[in-house]
Amino acid sequence: MNDTASTRQLIDPELLPLLEVLPPLAMSAEALPGIRNSFRGATLARGAPSIAPVEKTVEGPDGPIPLFWYDPTPTAKDRPVLLHIHGGGMVIGSARQSPEGPSTLAARLGIAVASVEYRLAPEAPFPGPQEDCYAALVWLAGRAAELGIDPKRIAVIGPSAGGGLAAAVAQMARDRNGPALAAQILVYPMIDHRVGGEADPWRNRHTGEFVWTRESNQFGWESLRGGYEVDDDRRGWFSPSLAVDLAGLPPTWIGVGSLDLYLDENLDYARRLIDAGVPVELHVYPGAVHGFDLLGASRVGNDFLRDMLSGTARMLGCKDE
Repeated sequence: MNDTASTRQLIDPELLPLLEVLPPLAMSAEALPGIRNSFRGATLARGAPSIAPVEKTVEGPDGPIPLFWYDPTPTAKDRPVLLHIHGGGMVIGSARQSPEGPSTLAARLGIAVASVEYRLAPEAPFPGPQEDCYAALVWLAGRAAELGIDPKRIAVIGPSAGGGLAAAVAQMARDRNGPALAAQILVYPMIDHRVGGEADPWRNRHTGEFVWTRESNQFGWESLRGGYEVDDDRRGWFSPSLAVDLAGLPPTWIGVGSLDLYLDENLDYARRLIDAGVPVELHVYPGAVHGFDLLGASRVGNDFLRDMLSGTARMLGCKDE
């Protein structure tokens, strides 16, 4: 943000109540347990989930991983599926306690959505969360016939840290010759570990003052990094912006607010994807801070939801209800 003035006057007035609901968090190792408890059971979305999930189990690299299956048409065959990865800065959040997002996607798109309960940092640093999410992708592709899904129409989707993990999974699937993804839907994704720190390439004066700040971002990334030196061929899996080559990644949808800390890294990633020959749909929402879509009663939030559903439906060949 600007060192001498607040960016509050730039926020869409309809989004100002969000600042009371989601104040910036003073993230630290000592505060993390209390912050996690405060988020437990909290609901910011548009009401109770319309589709109740069925809990399934994925065999992960270090043990079983819960996966929550939202299916509006259980007897249907050959339909698309979304692998949903929740947000939370790599250190908070839960698929079990956040059913509203995947349930809304399943109901509005009329397709199955699988939400993975990946392990959090710092207890599970890199590559733990990434490997958990990748294991869920492999599980979906391997059980396509049983689940009634089309293995050629699997996409990853997630907000914030979930968007960063979705981008990482897309790179892992490409690099490992794993399941081919039809799309990656990246909602203000957390993809560049430098942002907010001394090595930040952009230092935008008008982003990152509210909700998710530079300090919170650096805490999340350092928690994920653990002892990783960010010096091998997996660096793009850790921080997707660090990937040298983005060719061969799936068609991509990116949406971000103009005041979000992640604005510049998202714009740069979109530009590099386009340069690598990847189809990209990019939206920047004016006056929007991080997490702006969580406040349902706003025009810009409704615009975002419409754009995201429409883009996802087009990429997967399904209808947006």
